Amino acid sequence: MKRLCAIIATVMMMLVLPMEGMAETPYEGYIWNTEGRDVHSINGYVYHDSIDGAFLPTGVFNNPEDIFIANDDTIYITDTGNNRIVHLDQDYEVIKVIGDQDGPGKLNGPKGVFIKEDGTVYVADTKNQRIAIFDQNGKYERELTAPTSTLLGKKFSYSPSKLVVDKRDYLYVVSEGNTKGLMQINNKGEFKGFFGTNEVGFNLWRFLARLIATDEQKAKMRSVQPLAFSNLAQDEDGFIYTTTLGTDENQIKRLSPVGVDTLNPSAKKYGDLLSYGGNIEISAFIDLTVNEDGLITALNLQTSRIYQYDKLGNLLFVFGGTGEQNGVFTTPSSIDQDSEGILYVVDKGRNRIDLFRTTPFADLVHTASKLYVDGQYEDAKEIWEEVIHLNGNYDIAYHAIGKALYKSEKYKEAMDYFKKASSRTDYSASFREYRVEYVREHFAWFFGGVIALFIILRFGIPRLIKLIRQGRKERRTALEGEVDAK
Repeated sequence: MKRLCAIIATVMMMLVLPMEGMAETPYEGYIWNTEGRDVHSINGYVYHDSIDGAFLPTGVFNNPEDIFIANDDTIYITDTGNNRIVHLDQDYEVIKVIGDQDGPGKLNGPKGVFIKEDGTVYVADTKNQRIAIFDQNGKYERELTAPTSTLLGKKFSYSPSKLVVDKRDYLYVVSEGNTKGLMQINNKGEFKGFFGTNEVGFNLWRFLARLIATDEQKAKMRSVQPLAFSNLAQDEDGFIYTTTLGTDENQIKRLSPVGVDTLNPSAKKYGDLLSYGGNIEISAFIDLTVNEDGLITALNLQTSRIYQYDKLGNLLFVFGGTGEQNGVFTTPSSIDQDSEGILYVVDKGRNRIDLFRTTPFADLVHTASKLYVDGQYEDAKEIWEEVIHLNGNYDIAYHAIGKALYKSEKYKEAMDYFKKASSRTDYSASFREYRVEYVREHFAWFFGGVIALFIILRFGIPRLIKLIRQGRKERRTALEGEVDAK
């Protein structure tokens, strides 16, 4: 029977999953469990296609840096080495080329592009130290040059590389070398302040050194600067997501309209964690994209892998890697996705864009995750059970089912799933509720036991003590009688 069940499960897996997701991917799917170990997982994304420009009238790409998928699913590629923006339709045919003509709109080493809903094109024209603005037809309109402000300091160098534009036409700009946060600039090019600055962590040794150092020594000490943002993205609600290099905590953030990180209530590690006693190098996230359901897909330059998280920051999938095969990268630089969920990854090392589509397993997880994040635990429970049936290593599914059972007041069953998910906090909460429930259901027995215990303590024990004392007295009297007789 066990052998028959194993065969049936294998056949079902082969029917459910695409063959390329099982055998042809040059990477093995895995996920980090709640114990901080990487365990095998079914691949969530598989390689689909590539765009390299070889058969386009514009020619091959040269060191592409950025990609932006507009609302109509047309594709804007920042072709940095060719100093232009290439606009493609959904069939990967050229619509237009922006910024390649001589004149005030000619680009020089652009590294970022953003498209507004009305089709206006904003380009981070890095080497020209400006933001170049084009209309929906690709016609140059105007530029926003380096802003001036006393807050920027005398040594500030403007080098815009990435940007987003909100509904108020405020620009949020990543300027290379700037450690004070995102630059907030209005549509007139006026600097309005820094946004979402990374905090400098407390260092005990640095604090003690400054405490005992002389004024001269303090002057020679190098001041610690906040870490710079590497990229940013914006969701439909106006929240800005950022990536930060050089740290092993909170590398990904979700900033509210007032610049507060709402994704990480406490320190959290993204990317690869700790693998069987071996330290993983600090993740270097260089770009990310967020879909309408809040799924965060981030690109790690250090490992050339892609990590996908749900809206709460729970890891769903890891895929990609370093190599020359389809599905892995040499030097990835940017990521975005279209309305169908297809991911576009710029591999500037090979001068092309690789496309990845979801597997049926990923579609299943995404559906369950959306219901779970929205608090519809009971509706998500059945789907999560199917996820576990396909992948028994998926700790998130165990935790989600535990949540559904907890909401249904099935605390004992919830404890079993929270135990499998290694969720101590939720297990403890379920245990407390189960204990109360158990006492309530067996109240008559407990009440009867308390009454019996009271009677024993009130009457039984004093009577027993009296009998013991009386017995001792009788034995003592008997002994004394025997002594007198002798």
